[in-house]
This record gives sequence, C-alpha cells and structure tokens, in this order.
Amino acid sequence: MKNTDSGVKAGGALGGFMSGVLVLSLSTFAVKIIGLAYKIPMLDLLGAEGMGYFNSAYEIYALLCIIATAGLPIALSMLVSVNIERGDLAAVKKVYRGAMLLFAAIGTIGGAVMLAFADKMAAFIENPEAAPCIRAIAPALLCVCISSAVRGYFQGLGNMTPTAISQLIEAVGKLTLGVLFAALAARAGYDVSNAAAFGILGLSTGTLISALYLLILKLFRDKQNMKSPIENIDCQSKSSGKQGVGELIRLAIPITLSSTVLGVTRIADMALIMRRLQDIGYSAAGANVIYGSYTTLAVPIFNLLPSLITPLALAVVPRLSAVLLREREEGAEDIVGVALRISVLFSMPASIAIAVYSKQMLDVLFRGEGEAVSIAAPLLAALGASVLFSCLITTTNAILQAYGKANVAMISMSIGAALKIGSAYMLIGVEEIGAYGAPLSTLVCNVVITAINFYFINKRAKGALGIRELYLRPLLCSAMMISVSFAGYLAVERLLGSEQIGFIFGAILGVSSYIFFSLLIGAVERADIEALPGGERILCVLQKLKIGNFEKT
Repeated sequence: MKNTDSGVKAGGALGGFMSGVLVLSLSTFAVKIIGLAYKIPMLDLLGAEGMGYFNSAYEIYALLCIIATAGLPIALSMLVSVNIERGDLAAVKKVYRGAMLLFAAIGTIGGAVMLAFADKMAAFIENPEAAPCIRAIAPALLCVCISSAVRGYFQGLGNMTPTAISQLIEAVGKLTLGVLFAALAARAGYDVSNAAAFGILGLSTGTLISALYLLILKLFRDKQNMKSPIENIDCQSKSSGKQGVGELIRLAIPITLSSTVLGVTRIADMALIMRRLQDIGYSAAGANVIYGSYTTLAVPIFNLLPSLITPLALAVVPRLSAVLLREREEGAEDIVGVALRISVLFSMPASIAIAVYSKQMLDVLFRGEGEAVSIAAPLLAALGASVLFSCLITTTNAILQAYGKANVAMISMSIGAALKIGSAYMLIGVEEIGAYGAPLSTLVCNVVITAINFYFINKRAKGALGIRELYLRPLLCSAMMISVSFAGYLAVERLLGSEQIGFIFGAILGVSSYIFFSLLIGAVERADIEALPGGERILCVLQKLKIGNFEKT
C-alpha cells in the first residue's frame, strides 16, 4: 500500500476543508432522503400522471437554474479564496457585491421568462398540461439565485455550514408546504395539472425561506462584526481592481456552459422519452406515465451519490485554486489524488448495489406503488453502471475548473451530450429497447466525458491517477461486498419470507463489510483517513485493532 509523505501532506491539505465537506455531505444526504420522502405522498396525491407534469416543469426550472447559478457560485468561491490568500479584503467585498447584483438580475429575468412563456415551453416538450407547474415554480429561480451568491461567498471562506442549513430549510419547506398545498388542491377538486402546480408552489416557498435565512445570516455577521477568516486580513489592503464582476463572469462562463450542457441533455431526455415512445406506439398518456415513473422513482436514487460527491467538489475548487496560486504543484497533485480516491471509494460500491438491488430499493421506498415500481426498477438497474462515472464527472470537472481548464470540461460535456442525445434518439425509437434507451445513452455519455477529463487531468497531475489505487482495489472490495451482502439478503429473505427485511439486512451487512474490506486490503490510504475530521484518532484506533497498514513512511 502506498503510504508516502506526500500522502500525509494531502491529508493536511484537505483536512481543514473535510469537516465542512462532511457537514455538507450529511446535509445533502438528508436533503435527498427528504426529497424521496416528499415524492412518496406526492405520488399518492397526484399519481404518475401528475408527477409527469410536476417533473416536466422541474426539469425546465433546473435547466434555467444551471444557466443562472452553476458557474457563478463556483467562480465566486474561487475569487474569494484566492483574494484571501493574497490578503486583499477589498477585492473580496467588491466581488461579493457585484455577484449579488448580477445574481439578482439573472434571477429576475429568468423568472419573468418562465412566467411569460410557460405555455410555449410546455408545448415544446409535448406536455402542454405542465404549463401551470412552470408558472408556479418561476419565482423559485430568483430565490435560488440570491441564495447561490451567499453560498458562494461562504464556500470561498471554507465555511460549508450556511449552505448545509439553507439546503435543509429548502427541503423541509418543500416537503411540508408542497404536500400540504397539493393535498388542499386535491381536496378542493382541482384537476391533476393544477393540483401538481399547487404542490410545486411549495417548492418555491421553500426556496424563499432558504434565501431569507442566508441573507439574514450574512447581515447578522456583518452587523455584529463576528470574527471570520477574512477579518484577520489587513483591512487597509487595496484591491487590484482586477477581481470585479468582469473576472467573475470570465471564470463563470465556461463552468456555466459545461453545466448547462448537462441540463440540456436532461431536457432532451424528457422530450425524447415522450416523443420517441409515441413514435413506437405509446399514447401520450402512456409515455407520460413511463416518464413520470422513471423521473420520480429511478432518477432521484441515481442522482443521490453524485450529489453527495458535490460537497467534495465545492471544497476542492477554492482550496486547489489557492494551492496553485502558491505554485505548489506537488501539493495540488496530492489534493487531486485524495479527491479522486474518495469519489471512487464512495461511488463504485453504490454503482454495483443499485444495479443489483434496484427493485428492492424501490419497494422499500415506494410501498403501494407497484405499477410505478415495476416500470422504474429495471430502468434504475440499467442506470446503476453510470453512477461511478457520474460521480467522477462531478469531481474531475471541479479539478479542471481549479486548474483553469473549465473550457476542457465544457468541451467534454458537449461531446458527451451530443452522444447522449443521438444514442437516446436511436435507442428509444427501437421497439425492443424503448425506455431503456434513456439509461443506456446516459452510460455512453458519462463514460466518454470521464475519459476526456482524465486525459487532460493526467497532463497536470499524473501521479494522482494510479490504476491500482484508484480502481482495482475498490473494485475488489465492491465485488466482495456485494457477494456478502447478497448472501445475507437471500438468507434473511428465505428465513423470514420478507424481501424488504432481507434488503435492509443486506444493505447493513454490505456497508459494514465494504468498510472492513477497504481497510483490510488497502483501498483506503492514510491520507484519505487523515483528511477526515478526527482522522488522527481514527488512525490510532485502527492501528490498535491492527486493521490495515497505516504507518508513516
């Protein structure tokens, strides 16, 4: 196993940020669980048809959110971090003020476009009944833009807690208010499309509450003059004048474009599923039921792991940017190596588990929705292989952005998106394949993007891409994990006659066995553990138990 001084430095390089990453990861996990919990009563209230309208509007909103907020918060965090490293407090304040004005303008314009062109947007995606939902979600765009400005500022300081708390506020608001509004609309006798619009209005209200929390927090910190990292900088330092809105936009454009490509592919996925299924004989209502089942049940589980990797990416970008500013290439390579290993260690077993346990997962989460589960389960299984690559795309895009190569990420995403759209069009239109063309085309897209990103990262951080450490050991651990887990699942299922209890037991057994095997054969390195909060204590415990070999070399 590789235990080097550089590995130790990597732990130190990321250690200060990993506490924030852990907080944000736990928050993100909770948000995703709340999101799944939200879909269960909503599916019961609206049915697959109503969720089809809901998700159609949400995908349009998500695309506009990506355009409005994907690149700017990351660029803002980079500039805040770099200017703190330079000791330039005036530039930090200047960039934040400019960012807030820019975010507010984008959110206002975007929300107005959604309100004014809701009918045309719904007609374009061949789902005209989704227009009320599009109108109901339009105000959320402004709220999210404002939230993103404040989040980007705090992320540049290495403080992930405000982002974590605001995400939880937004999720809880969506759950409680969305279900309440939808239930009231259904009880009042509104049709399915308008009931779905009331449900999505709860999401808009949740984003408003989240934005208010962040603004109040920022104002409170400013007024109370609470101590923070930037307050220890010489307040008399003068801004160079080069880190204003223009620099923010310059950095944000390629990041935004690469993220926008992903949003466009999701919209294309929606339109292609609806249109191509009708081309091979499905009715519009039948295609909408398949789309609603796929996006409500399968896609959220598929997106769960990449969303848990996102906090790592958010922490890596400003940290890596600051290290590169000091021209410490070796330290940068260490950070890249730890980030990639953590991504693979989390995503590889999840990728296999989703492919094997897709039906059992959905049965546990969506009891009583037998028809929707029967549609979504095989599609989720097909998506399983893409989880690993989707997580790596999140991490590698962040690494490229920190290296100033966001244009490479934009190119790779564009190539992958073109392949996604082309392969989805062909595959979904084949009667024997049908809806399976959507997850299969996702795999093609993700593999190509990952390969391109790795090619360019290898030019700057070649030592971070060891095949054995990055892939072979996690793959071996994952194979042993799924074998133990599935054996436990079968034993309990046959003993108690319950697939759900068997799955829960198998999942617990799988997680514990994966951790054990990872430590035993060295898939987890000393630097990975040191990067965790309390890493030194964890190492002491492992050394006392004689699990793994984590001695310094």
